[in-house]
Amino acid sequence: MQGASRNRAKERLTDVLVVVAALALSMTVALAETRGLSVYPRLVSHGVPSVTYGLLPLPVFVGSVADDLLLVAGSALLFWRRRWPVGIAICLVLMATVTPLIPAALIALFTVAALRSIRETWALTALALAPLPLYCVLHRPSDTATLAGAVTGAVLVGGAVGWGLFVRGMYAAADQAEVQAALRAEQVRQRERESLAREMHDVLAHRLSLLSVHAGALEVNHQASREQVSEAAGVIRSSAYQAMEDLQQVLGVLRTPLQPDGAKTEPPQPTLADLTHLIEQSRASGMHIDVTPAGTLAELVAVPETTGRTAYRIVQESLTNAHKHAPGQSVRIHLEGAPDEGLTMRITNEIPDSAPRGLPGSGSGLNGLKERTTLIGGLLTHRRDGRTHEVRAQLPWPA
Repeated sequence: MQGASRNRAKERLTDVLVVVAALALSMTVALAETRGLSVYPRLVSHGVPSVTYGLLPLPVFVGSVADDLLLVAGSALLFWRRRWPVGIAICLVLMATVTPLIPAALIALFTVAALRSIRETWALTALALAPLPLYCVLHRPSDTATLAGAVTGAVLVGGAVGWGLFVRGMYAAADQAEVQAALRAEQVRQRERESLAREMHDVLAHRLSLLSVHAGALEVNHQASREQVSEAAGVIRSSAYQAMEDLQQVLGVLRTPLQPDGAKTEPPQPTLADLTHLIEQSRASGMHIDVTPAGTLAELVAVPETTGRTAYRIVQESLTNAHKHAPGQSVRIHLEGAPDEGLTMRITNEIPDSAPRGLPGSGSGLNGLKERTTLIGGLLTHRRDGRTHEVRAQLPWPA
């Protein structure tokens, strides 16, 4: 509100200054006419005398205070030029043919060219140029002063309209740039949402698969001891709490407004160093996981962040699929790589004869990881060979 008030105050001050400038220029034109210099054809001449105050000659229009007030009133019309640009321009152009109000008329023409349609601009330009040939007909066309006045008037009208059209183009370019900036910001926001949607799928699917495994174990294992039931319930509670935290974190990011510079706020992202904790969680749920070669995870901590994050998500999605579709089966994870050679991943698990009832899958997990891997310059494939499901990935590792 305060900003809008300040803008309105600036506009009013600008309008007042324009009125004062137009009045001063009109007085200067009147003074020039007393010296025989015409800048715009006057179809009706009142013969403007001058009165000398000291060394400064000042015009007195027909010796009438009413004519002086007409000059002031005509310039004052510019105060409302933004509200009624066409009407004020017509009025001032007509008045300029009988009074020295051509500066005010030029300002009005500039406003029409800058703010109104091209059709209205050309119509007002034609109206302002119409007195020029009529002036030449009514006066001696061969007279130098007559031609000079007509040419000067045409140049002034063309300059005012041309400058207004230039400003109009600048306004249009600024509006277009603003629209494009808003579109780019929306595209950035959309990519952010898509990225977060993939993160939500990867994280929540893994958490919920752990919940499903432990809940299913409690459902079928009626002979479980009190300690086993307590341990499974603890894992369920912990996984549910972590899933809720992950969901709240992602939703918080989605609700965060986009920063002016296009930056976005992301939740903390996993790296390859977090893979140990991920594997331990799955082992705690009863899954048997072999990582080869031994000690690989400790040696691969120098993998670049983007590559490490993608590798983490590939392992996470593979474990999630194993939880859902191959519970109780062993999972083998083979990792090896070096700078400039890349990171090679191979994850396999056996597939049971009958598919268990588990969490429904969207089928987009590995497909989304394929897209992510391709974006960083890698390659991911997955296939089923008999009773074995295999995921292979080759990720970049620049030196």
